[in-house]
Amino acid sequence: MPAIVALVKHVPDTWSTKSLEEDHTLDRTSVDNVIDEVNEYSVEQALRIKEANPDFRVVAVTMGPAGADEALRKALAMGADDAVHVLDDALSGADALSTAWTLNAAINTIEDVQIITLGNYSSDASTGLLAGLLAEYRQLPAMTELKSLSLEGGVLRGVREDAHGHWELEAALPAIVTFTDKADKPRFPNFKGLMAAKKAEITTLDVASLGIDAVAPTTTVTAAAQRPARTAGEVITEPNPQEAAKQIADFLAAKNLI
Repeated sequence: MPAIVALVKHVPDTWSTKSLEEDHTLDRTSVDNVIDEVNEYSVEQALRIKEANPDFRVVAVTMGPAGADEALRKALAMGADDAVHVLDDALSGADALSTAWTLNAAINTIEDVQIITLGNYSSDASTGLLAGLLAEYRQLPAMTELKSLSLEGGVLRGVREDAHGHWELEAALPAIVTFTDKADKPRFPNFKGLMAAKKAEITTLDVASLGIDAVAPTTTVTAAAQRPARTAGEVITEPNPQEAAKQIADFLAAKNLI
């Protein structure tokens, strides 16, 4: 049975006050952690592909410490069929490269993977690198930052929306797809789904069972500083209406907003 792998991540709640540990890694223990919101959108798109193509199954996959299985259970409650949790203390502090290498190995444990879905970037690290790295490791096309996706005749077709307009993309299976929060809103799990997810067995793997060694982070954060307070925006004081309008238009054009 062909599989859609839905990558999800357990992250500090967007509304939590974030802080760093002494080694400059994100403090994940003193805040509430939830499934990354953008992953709910990517899981939703995976489920819609499955609903339109019932021969597919959806497998949610995450890498993270104990407790990260909560993100998997949210995906299961939404409708995913199975879940895989890569859990190993040796992966603590993993960066984008080591995360991609490990997740690639985890994906290799799943048979007949045809589609890999994920968010365009995580809310904790915001690198947006994972799809490109997986595409390189697996030598697959990656359609990124989509708002919608369909599958017809073994070809994925998606729409990307950005400041320049709408772009229609397509790729033959297998492929990697990332979504933004402009995609259709994710469904709310019903009571039956929540109860089933609570009792579901989740496959747990460590690096030894993946047949790889933990890859040490290739990047190191040596310093960090608080983001400066937000300042007032640019104020246009031109008294001439025509000239003021021109300055506003030039400002918007420079930001690709018109």
